Amino acid sequence: MLRPSPLPRASGVYAWYFRSSLLGIPTDGCVTLGDSALLYVGISPSAPPQNGKLPSKQNLFQRIRYHYRGNAEGSTLRLTLGCLLSTQLDIELRRVGSGNRLTFGVGEQHLSEWMGENAYVVWMECAEPWTLEEQLISTLCLPLNLRHNSRSPYYSTLAELRSEAKARAWGLPVLT
Repeated sequence: MLRPSPLPRASGVYAWYFRSSLLGIPTDGCVTLGDSALLYVGISPSAPPQNGKLPSKQNLFQRIRYHYRGNAEGSTLRLTLGCLLSTQLDIELRRVGSGNRLTFGVGEQHLSEWMGENAYVVWMECAEPWTLEEQLISTLCLPLNLRHNSRSPYYSTLAELRSEAKARAWGLPVLT
């Protein structure tokens, strides 16, 4: 990542482009730029809870940074990418720590490196990003988004791939 980071410490929407041919997923209808396709959008923070809990204080800087350098437990994007790239990167979803969290263990570093070489992100600041999220997902072809995206032709394939990886992980010993 660049230093200082150009990412704002503000609320907003972010969109991930990937060198899509490397993922082996259908991208017909996706927004493209060169050899990259827009495959995923997200927001930060999430919508304020309706149950009286405090709203998230997360911002674009924190969320995008976590997608690049975090783990699959805290990033649905990393979970999806890791499942799609598990054979190519020789990584596997596993239980870690107390056994209640799922990550790619040491493979998270390989996933971060892959993202650094094959992905880029754009963003737009806005005060209430949750008001845009459903609209973007319902109008754009975004095969890596699952939430609000059951109309996507790739939805069931991706949901099944992730479900199978999770089931396998729960059947394996916990990584120490």
